[in-house]
Amino acid sequence: MLLLLTAVAARGEQKLKNEDCLACHADASLTKDVNGRPVSLSVDATKFGHSVHGAIFQCVDCHTDVKSLAHETPPKKVSCTNCHQEAHDAYLASTHARASKTGRNPAANCEDCHGGVHEILPGTDANAPVNRAKIPTTCGRCHGEKFLMESNGMSTQPFVSYQASVHGRAVEHGSQKAAVCTDCHGAHQILPASDARSPISKQHVPATCGKCHADVNSAFMGSIHGQALTRGNSLAPSCTDCHGIHSIQSHKDANAPTAEGNLARETCGRCHEGARLSREFGLPGNSVQSYLDTYHGLAKEGGSVMAANCASCHGVHNILPSSDPHSTVNAAHLEATCGKCHQGVTQKFIQTKVHQNGGLRTRDIGTRVVSWVRVIYLVLIVGVIGAMLLHNGLIWRYKARARRRTMNPTMTRMSVQQRWQHLVLVASFLVLVVTGFALKYPDAWWVTLLGLGEQVRALVHRIAGVVLMGAGLYHLLYLVMLAEGRKLMRDLAPRPRDGFDAVGTMLYYLGLRTTKPEYGRFSYAEKAEYWALVWGTALMGVTGVMLWAKVWVGNSFARWWVDVATAVHFYEAILATLAILVWHMYQVIFDPDVYPMNWAWFDGKMPVEHYKKEHGREEEDEGTRD
Repeated sequence: MLLLLTAVAARGEQKLKNEDCLACHADASLTKDVNGRPVSLSVDATKFGHSVHGAIFQCVDCHTDVKSLAHETPPKKVSCTNCHQEAHDAYLASTHARASKTGRNPAANCEDCHGGVHEILPGTDANAPVNRAKIPTTCGRCHGEKFLMESNGMSTQPFVSYQASVHGRAVEHGSQKAAVCTDCHGAHQILPASDARSPISKQHVPATCGKCHADVNSAFMGSIHGQALTRGNSLAPSCTDCHGIHSIQSHKDANAPTAEGNLARETCGRCHEGARLSREFGLPGNSVQSYLDTYHGLAKEGGSVMAANCASCHGVHNILPSSDPHSTVNAAHLEATCGKCHQGVTQKFIQTKVHQNGGLRTRDIGTRVVSWVRVIYLVLIVGVIGAMLLHNGLIWRYKARARRRTMNPTMTRMSVQQRWQHLVLVASFLVLVVTGFALKYPDAWWVTLLGLGEQVRALVHRIAGVVLMGAGLYHLLYLVMLAEGRKLMRDLAPRPRDGFDAVGTMLYYLGLRTTKPEYGRFSYAEKAEYWALVWGTALMGVTGVMLWAKVWVGNSFARWWVDVATAVHFYEAILATLAILVWHMYQVIFDPDVYPMNWAWFDGKMPVEHYKKEHGREEEDEGTRD
């Protein structure tokens, strides 16, 4: 090695050749200690020779401070700026450079994207990390790394979404035309969407997409949306507002926001169903709902692939107001637009408005007539059906009371004390069901009829909850303090025979047993219902209080306790409501033996004959005959 150095040094001031440098640096074991860690100084001669630098540069073209093989001083770190000033300046303005300056987790630098300085390949090389086909993988080395992204307050979801998008899948299958990261974000001067200079800022998105979709961009920029965007209207939609950002799917994909079935509610509805457009620009705020109320909307919601959607009439990218002579919904073009589905339409047919907004005050005669028909029929429905209910209710009341008088002799089934407890329970339960589900389903017709604001609904719900819990505590005292209550508790206590009764009853009604089991004061079904009520009331009470005091619960335990309480409260409410409808309503109304109603809840009485039939094991001294 010493002889070699001496021979090369004899060249004097002659410029060093690559082979001179590689005489030492081709040695794979050549290292240098930096801050206690060995750093390799080796250069792969073959890879360097094939690199973009090795083909045109000598080592000393970059390491300009190296004048001889015997380095009197360590060579300075080479900066890419010497040759790539423009790219370097663009990088300094990028999010990567700014993130690196924070000193947290260093963001991507030149080598991270282009590869090692001695192995950089041109973008045209299929093996280069900046080759078009490799760019998603290159960017994904950081943007697909969950720990790295989360440590910088970001998410890997954009990269994951891109991989599943129409662009990502096309690149994966070898497409050289599908958009890759740099097509939208740029190469060196990558900026956030909030930066007005960024190619992905709202104002620049159409031009960015237009690099590939020129015809679409031209149509869009001439549309009402594109014109509004050009004027600087931030509320106007750009390409990504409708198609998504990284997760762009084909409109033929059923899950895409631009799919036929998703246009009205998800895509167009985000703007055209809100009040913001009405306040800012005077546009109708219920265009989507008025569409959904038509046959087109109803059929599309039902899965029809033939019914018209928003784009069928208004166009896709070339949407224009009806006042524009080029609009597909302009009066001059409506015959052709409607005629795509309804062949043979005339001017009379197209004069009817599709979106019937304005009600009785509109100047459109068709809309006014439809509005009057709606008003007349709503009044007619309420009046006629109300009269029918009153008519049948009076007859039912008379006949029910007449049948009740024939049910003699009777005996006391429920005491006054028990009937009052039952009445409070029923009233509070019904109020809780109605006001509780009104929160979950605010658009339901029965919620609209109630006309309760959220504050009133919440107040009524909590009052009913307190009443129910108060009734539960009172019932507990009743069971402990009063002899009647203690007797009730003993009779309701589960016993092994209840299981045999349940099996025997099913066998009897299936025709597999000739005799039906006799029950005591309470059957297995009544006991099961009672204890289910006790359990449900306690569970709903506890979770209800947790939701009422959610801040205290979240601070004292953990926020997820509130979420668990919410889930339990909701699903227990469904279970309890269905149990009452399916189980209890059958026992007291739909059972043929008691139809039209078991009157014990009202006057405490039931026929002795029926009592003996159902509760034959009860001692003769139970109850009082009338």
